[in-house]
Amino acid sequence: MRHKEQSEGPSVRVLRVGEQVRHVLSEILARGDVHDDVLATHPVSVTEVRMSPDLRHATVFVKPLLGKDEEAVLKALRTNTAYLQREVAHRIRMKYAAKLKFLADESFDEASHIDKLLRDPKVMRDLESGEGE
Repeated sequence: MRHKEQSEGPSVRVLRVGEQVRHVLSEILARGDVHDDVLATHPVSVTEVRMSPDLRHATVFVKPLLGKDEEAVLKALRTNTAYLQREVAHRIRMKYAAKLKFLADESFDEASHIDKLLRDPKVMRDLESGEGE
């Protein structure tokens, strides 16, 4: 039974630790604890953290406010990864310090694209004609 549960998705513990890491990183970035000019001038949202099952790796999805200078923000985060890893390890008591990997969160772009497609006049016409069926 236990093996089946694990194949369905991440465990509650993995999800909980991911959320703790997200909160800690959000707090560090919001308070300006990272001494980096790019991060000081670009507010960053940590939208999600996905932990590996062994909790040794964390994929951190981020989005700069208004999506501005995304590449510069990612580069700054990657430059400061060692500091951020140390801070997360210090604030969250874990056996191992998780290795952080920063990626741009594309989910907002995908949602905007789908919304735009649904608002297309051709699609709206098809949706309206299908309501009476």
